[in-house]
Amino acid sequence: MAATQASLLLLKQLKDLCKTPVAGFSAGLVDDSNVFEWSVTIMGPPDTLYEGGYFNAIMSFPSDYPNKPPAVRFRSELWHPNVYLDGKVCISILHPPGDDPNGYELANERWNPVHTVESIVLSIISMLSSPNDESPANVDAAKEWRESRDVFRKKVSCCVRKSQEML
Repeated sequence: MAATQASLLLLKQLKDLCKTPVAGFSAGLVDDSNVFEWSVTIMGPPDTLYEGGYFNAIMSFPSDYPNKPPAVRFRSELWHPNVYLDGKVCISILHPPGDDPNGYELANERWNPVHTVESIVLSIISMLSSPNDESPANVDAAKEWRESRDVFRKKVSCCVRKSQEML
């Protein structure tokens, strides 16, 4: 029953995004037979180091969505403090609801069932604009962001170039 409700909600969100596209990204199903796997392309936000890039990601939704968050993993190479080397995105709203067992996040910063595909992707775009180097997923990227901005900038430029070549 929960999977049916989740699939209906995801289909509605897909229909809404098709009807009213949101600037900065496009989204659709990886395969029309599976509403739980989405392909998302995020355009690098203007006036950021990621500007001009086209970064592809997969959003994998659990069968009990929206009670649990999706997992988001970039398939494009992305050098960022909040993206693991394997592409997995690490932002508060993608963490399970409730209290943080490590005490880093407030419950209201974590997953909440009111989030939609749109609000998740907009949060990721915001993350690209303003990295959180306080609790990094990629410690080396966070260290470069803080201490060697030129080195960081060069690595991001390389990622942007590679993403453009993939078009």
